[in-house]
Amino acid sequence: MLILTSEDSEEEILNHIVSYVSTGTKAFQVVENARTELRFDGLEIDVAKRLVRKQKQEIDLTFTEFEILHLLARNPGRVFSKEQIYNSVWKEPYFCDYNIVMSHIRNIWEKIVDNLHKPVYIQTVWGVGYKFNDKLKEADIAKCL
Repeated sequence: MLILTSEDSEEEILNHIVSYVSTGTKAFQVVENARTELRFDGLEIDVAKRLVRKQKQEIDLTFTEFEILHLLARNPGRVFSKEQIYNSVWKEPYFCDYNIVMSHIRNIWEKIVDNLHKPVYIQTVWGVGYKFNDKLKEADIAKCL
């Protein structure tokens, strides 16, 4: 049986599939390596418990704020447009209300940064959208197999 994980590159996955198909293998299992904790320079996100801590202080986030933060934090450096954030978090087609995503991002900033003019974790990519700072060190990630 072939087991593919989200840690495999697209090329590795394709090569595995091609080799298994050519040998007649019929069963595949895809396992998602879901991170249960994300830690970045003083910010901890416990996905299983839906808790966020900054410098060990628990931060209260709404359901939507947590979902946005988690989406961005599990993809450091990847730029998401407001439309992509909306589609992923609200799980419905984007209907051109830019302010709702911006409002939630601002609420997150107010809760997790010390200086709103210098956001550390979530950064604006002008004219495109938002990204989680990929320059922050990620440490002690517990993975669920």
